[in-house]
Amino acid sequence: MSWMKKSALLASITSVAIVGAACGNNEEENGGAEGDALSGKVVMDGSSTVFPIMEAVAEEYSAEQPDVEVTVGVSGTGGGFKRFVTGETDFSNASREIKEEEAAEAEANGVEYTEIAVALDGLAIVVNPENDWADDITMDELNKMWTDMNVKTWKDVRSDWPDEEISFFSPGKDSGTFDYFNEAVLDDTDVRQDAQLSEDDNVLVTGVAGTKNAIGFFGYAYYIENEGTLKSLKVDGIEPTAENVTSFEYPLSRPIYTYVNNASMQEKPQVVNFARFMNENAGALAEEVGYVAMEQASYDENAKLIDELAGE
Repeated sequence: MSWMKKSALLASITSVAIVGAACGNNEEENGGAEGDALSGKVVMDGSSTVFPIMEAVAEEYSAEQPDVEVTVGVSGTGGGFKRFVTGETDFSNASREIKEEEAAEAEANGVEYTEIAVALDGLAIVVNPENDWADDITMDELNKMWTDMNVKTWKDVRSDWPDEEISFFSPGKDSGTFDYFNEAVLDDTDVRQDAQLSEDDNVLVTGVAGTKNAIGFFGYAYYIENEGTLKSLKVDGIEPTAENVTSFEYPLSRPIYTYVNNASMQEKPQVVNFARFMNENAGALAEEVGYVAMEQASYDENAKLIDELAGE
């Protein structure tokens, strides 16, 4: 289901209840009563897209709670969920919603979780800055480029573009960004076999920046970070700007998430404390690292949800 059809999530984030899981409850892990100086661990993994936000949140949080060890892994949305659905992590960062098969595995493992949207992002379509022929592209052209192996050159996409062979750079298949592109652009058709895939967005940036006839895609924030070495394309005539992402006018706008283990919220005060800090600061920190904050009403709804998960 598209984000536009689910826009109510910005006003109300719903908890996904599966089967409860038991977790450790020793004093060292729980860190004492909330409001005191806390200790223990907060473990998260997942999306490279969400990573810059959570890295910034973790750094700011360490100044308030220096005895809480927060680890932020970056194994991709799919890789993060592999750990999360077995109860290995407290949070799983995701640039897409959890898949049915992942939810089923969580249920089988007795993991109960809640989805929380933390910010907005646009998926940027980027080319080499020496590309002086393409300024915009349509969703249909993107689908054709990335699924039809008969498309070899830019001229095969649009007749007035040059007869130069295209190099394709894509996030890896364990990436939530890949999954989102697959659903939104490719209609769940297999991506072309000659695309160069990487789970590391920096590899994609380097590939497109170093190859004149390249095209690639990744989160808007990575484009902003590398704006001087890349050129973004309009999609269906709409630029990937913060304003257009917020309004969802840009066709490839999306929310990005973290998923929290409900048992961690019930049994680990440091996880509750971190969740509250994250929600209070994610919007501002998202803007600092190139993403787009949600409306304040969405963070207010998140706060109510976090209180409910904490039993308050």
